[in-house]
Amino acid sequence: MKWWRSAAKPPIDKLLVREKDNSAESELFFRRVLITICAVFLALLAVSGRLVYLQVLHHEQFTLLSDSNRVRLLPLPPARGFIYDRNGVLLAENLTSYHLEVTPEQAKDLEAVLAAIRERITLTDADIDRFRKLARRTPPYNATPLRFQLTDDEIARLAIDLYRLPGVEIKADLTRHYPLGERGVHIVGYVGRIDEAELRKLDPGQYSGSTHIGKTGVERSYEDVLHGRAGYEQVETNAEGRPVRVLSRTPPVSGKNIYLSVDMRLQVVAEEALEGHNGAIVAMDPSNGEILALASQPIYDPNPFVNGIDSGSFRKLNTSKNRPLLNRALRGVYPPGSTIKPLMALAGLEYGVVNRNTGVFCAGVYRLPGGGRKFHDWKRSGHGSVNMDRALAQSCDVYFYDLALNLGIDRVHEFLSRFSMGRPTGIDLYGEKGALLPSREWKRKFQKQDWFGGDSLSAGIGQGLFLATPLQLAYSTAVISQRGDNYAPRILHATQETGTRGTVLTPPRTLPPITLKNPRYWDAVISGMIHVVEGGTAHKSRSANYRMAGKTGTAQVFTLGQNQRYNAKRLAKHLLDHALFVAFAPVEKPRIAVAVIAENGGGGSATAAPLARKVMDAYLLDKYDPAMIAGIKPDPDTQRDGSN
Repeated sequence: MKWWRSAAKPPIDKLLVREKDNSAESELFFRRVLITICAVFLALLAVSGRLVYLQVLHHEQFTLLSDSNRVRLLPLPPARGFIYDRNGVLLAENLTSYHLEVTPEQAKDLEAVLAAIRERITLTDADIDRFRKLARRTPPYNATPLRFQLTDDEIARLAIDLYRLPGVEIKADLTRHYPLGERGVHIVGYVGRIDEAELRKLDPGQYSGSTHIGKTGVERSYEDVLHGRAGYEQVETNAEGRPVRVLSRTPPVSGKNIYLSVDMRLQVVAEEALEGHNGAIVAMDPSNGEILALASQPIYDPNPFVNGIDSGSFRKLNTSKNRPLLNRALRGVYPPGSTIKPLMALAGLEYGVVNRNTGVFCAGVYRLPGGGRKFHDWKRSGHGSVNMDRALAQSCDVYFYDLALNLGIDRVHEFLSRFSMGRPTGIDLYGEKGALLPSREWKRKFQKQDWFGGDSLSAGIGQGLFLATPLQLAYSTAVISQRGDNYAPRILHATQETGTRGTVLTPPRTLPPITLKNPRYWDAVISGMIHVVEGGTAHKSRSANYRMAGKTGTAQVFTLGQNQRYNAKRLAKHLLDHALFVAFAPVEKPRIAVAVIAENGGGGSATAAPLARKVMDAYLLDKYDPAMIAGIKPDPDTQRDGSN
């Protein structure tokens, strides 16, 4: 069978191979190369433009951003300045202490680490709560304090197992300490940990490395002087943000040391004199306004507040009926009682309502014109015929009822305002109250009532709505002693740069003098105050070594009914009258002015005047009980040139 012979043959044109077109392919290749070159050029141009943008136009900005990724500023907190009294007695210092820090990032299992720490040392719930709050505001690679003021035993127990506690470190630092404890606490105050509200108000550049700030007293009032200026370290960090090496260091500047005007020996005498009484004693130098002593009882130890007082102890202080946390010298407000009568006498002379010989007959009771309520004198049988001098010496209420009514509350308010009644004196201590000098406008605004004649009578003897602080009473007494020369009360005596010997004295802050139409008016009132001590209500407190001018006062705690009589023997202690006394001495050239308030102490002559005498004897006669002031000695390390 020849089947294959019949198969068809392919066309010859399909068997021919076409000749290759080289020119067309060359043109296509050239085009592709050109496009590639253009694309590469444009890409290089874009990269070059970006480099110019980054390296030339925005070089500084991106350098800063780059550095911030690898360079950090670590704050260096300054050492707080010391506080001394005027003689160099140390009142506040910094002691080396040890605290426990935990770095959350390194701890890994933070809860397990905290539990392990708690097995070794005392760690309260408050400590842990505070740690968690701080940790939330701090980067996890930064250490956060957990416990302050570790004892030697606690340090030993932690140190031996520290390798088992990842992220845990024991660090040394400085902690505030008050070597005299409760002495002078209402002056010096204390520091405490910075809370969140304070943190929002503070300059982060100065306080980012600090943990404490002044809370009360001088510590708060002179925070800007004591704190110093923070430094910083510029450190290089690794990719995880941990410091690798220090690039530069700006050291912190320590706070200035402060010397107070207070004499701590006198302060102790004043605090001891008040022992057994809630109250206050303020002593100042009338010739320049310096506070010599500012005592408030009860007192308390400020040291537990530095690193956080426990809630139980704080609750006990805060809820005590004796209110030890209250600075009564600045913030205690009391009816001034008869201690206001010298100012009332000056007002009567200044406005021409009376002269020093104007007589009033005191039968023991006073009635407003037209009848009405009786206003009793403290002496029910009356004082008989009295002039200004005798009215001051015997503290005749009837004389000052009549004077207050004739003056009228408007003139009383205007004149007593000159002596800082009803407003703060301007002392350089935080928290002073202005108390209350009543007026018809005040009563209408706050009590929605008109002013009545009886209101004027009560104000005229320092009762009723009238309130004053012990500092206001001391200040007004100082102004009287200087016959109108006027100095703002102040607590700062001098400052000192840390590490130097010299001090910069604080000059007195002179206020406009209080001038009267006739300078002899001062003499008339001072004469009456002298006779208070020499034959008057405070005659038992007279000194044989110097002449004193003063004024006793008694302030009612509750209002007696129309026909009621005050009987101290039948009253509970908290219902007894407050005892007050103001004085200055020596009369010829005053060196000290004193105001005393003994709450529920009874009469000013029996209780308050003897307390003032103790303070004056100590200061003027250098009469100090060695046992009482045994621990009050100048710091041997104090370096100070010049006198105080």
